Amino acid sequence: VQLVESGGGLVQAGGSLKVSCSAPGSIFSAAAMAWYRQAPGKGRELAATISRAGSTYYADSVKGRFTIFRDNPKNTLYLQMNSLKPEDTAMYYCASRGIGRVYMSTNEEEYTYWGQGTQVTVSS
Repeated sequence: VQLVESGGGLVQAGGSLKVSCSAPGSIFSAAAMAWYRQAPGKGRELAATISRAGSTYYADSVKGRFTIFRDNPKNTLYLQMNSLKPEDTAMYYCASRGIGRVYMSTNEEEYTYWGQGTQVTVSS
């Protein structure tokens, strides 16, 4: 099972970036999804999560700046990031809770499938 992130890169502070995650339909269409991130020297933290039906939850650090959304027919998850700050610099990971687990979770251990990550670097 493979989740593939794309769209990371280098952006100046205040700029915008959209990262994407493509997943097999078997683990996307009937599952809650999330974006986690891990900054250098720090643990992995939740950025945002979205239920199968489209309900969302954001970490306080990104609320009002990031938007998570999904395109179910395309089996693709997105994270639109605006007003980026240097502290947003991290590897961004896509995660799926797996088939039938349709509700959001803020518990990292409840995500079964993970991508390899895409690097986002915000320069000051």
